Amino acid sequence: MAYDATTLPDVSGLTVGIIGGTGDQGRGLAYRFARAGQRVLIGSRSAERAAQSAAEIAALPGVPAGAEVAGADNDEVARDSDVVIIAVPWDGHAAIVAALAEPLAGKIVVDCVNPLGFDKQGPYALRVDEGSAVQQAARLLPDSRVCAAFNHVSAPLLADPEVDRIDLDVLICTEDRELVDVVAALAARIPGMRGIYAGRLRNAHQIEAFTANLIAINKRYKAHAGLRVTDL
Repeated sequence: MAYDATTLPDVSGLTVGIIGGTGDQGRGLAYRFARAGQRVLIGSRSAERAAQSAAEIAALPGVPAGAEVAGADNDEVARDSDVVIIAVPWDGHAAIVAALAEPLAGKIVVDCVNPLGFDKQGPYALRVDEGSAVQQAARLLPDSRVCAAFNHVSAPLLADPEVDRIDLDVLICTEDRELVDVVAALAARIPGMRGIYAGRLRNAHQIEAFTANLIAINKRYKAHAGLRVTDL
């Protein structure tokens, strides 16, 4: 079955919350969704910092006048969002996700965290007891609808106002097939992106780990490499 963006659901009315929205990846995704006219909530442990970040994003080039971009603490963002993206540093992942289990119950949760370590030889994948970051999130959020996506999207590209299109594919891993179209539709709100189903949660480890390869590629070739799946 060929990829067909016209079959994707309308997600323009969904509120997208980003836990870790003041970090590079979260802030970049927030900017792109705000540019697309999505209602965006920035989450942080500090509500003040989140509100400041939201105001800065709303003022960036390409964001429509009157765009709904607001900031609050993580708990409030989790409660008030339809879709919540987890974009926190790996070392705080388990604690932050576990603390939000109650407000995230029943919500769509998209985990884009990559468990990586760094040493003199460069980046490398870390071992995760559950298998991957998203599997850890799924264990900690038994009442949420969890998937992995946006792991390989370059933060500098997301944040660059001069970049109008980001031509890459977002690989989606989940046990919930209905989530695939919702998350793919959100990805498609960013010009050039496609969301592609890439298997169940057990297949997310290699996707998260591959970010180490992309970092190595980017360092060697001074690029912002992404992925594109052929023959779709």
